[in-house]
Amino acid sequence: MARLPRLIVPSQPHHVIQTGNNDQPIFHDADDYEAFHGWLRTAAKNHKVAVHAYVLMPNHLHLLVTPSDEGGLGQMMQWIGRYYVPYFNQKYSRTGTLWNGRYKTSLIDADEYFMLCSRYIESNPVRNGLVSRAEDYRWSSYCHHAGIRSDGLVIDHAQFWALGNTPFQREAAYTALSEPPLTAEQIDVIGKALLKGWPLGSEQFKTALQNKVKRQVLPAKRGRPFKIKTEP
Repeated sequence: MARLPRLIVPSQPHHVIQTGNNDQPIFHDADDYEAFHGWLRTAAKNHKVAVHAYVLMPNHLHLLVTPSDEGGLGQMMQWIGRYYVPYFNQKYSRTGTLWNGRYKTSLIDADEYFMLCSRYIESNPVRNGLVSRAEDYRWSSYCHHAGIRSDGLVIDHAQFWALGNTPFQREAAYTALSEPPLTAEQIDVIGKALLKGWPLGSEQFKTALQNKVKRQVLPAKRGRPFKIKTEP
């Protein structure tokens, strides 16, 4: 099924992915990661987007963010591109686009899927064989959540704060939560929603979301036009 038009809802968490053109690298060395991290932190602050979790992979990146308005997320991504792409092209003597099209996003039901998406993002380096443990990968938010290293980019979500009354309790709880690897089913449902632009949540959440935004948020059944139900 075709990917739906991008859906951005203020004050709701969104899972974002941006990939390199033709899966080519978007980072080559530590300076590249540092530069992107710095511009991401500035752009998030300027456009009022809270970054809760992230991972910067050699040829793509994931973010778990909450925008404060409809335009902030797109403006943040554009701002980063205006600074990082020229930096990267000049450094490596290349021209043209760096990204494989526009970023993709999936709106997240925080109660059901926020912590799972955070784990999905931060365990990406392990699943891709770059490290054996999430804490060994420098360019993600895992070490922040596990209490290993503070990260000024990250703004903790209410779901993380709910893990304990003290920083130690929250960090210990998050570490324990992250130890079991994600199942193939969990990886599949998150990945499909993200690549297709579908919201990720319970059926109740999806129905409420569809009624709230007054537009289609899930693929319509084949052969049947989509209609928004109205109250009698």
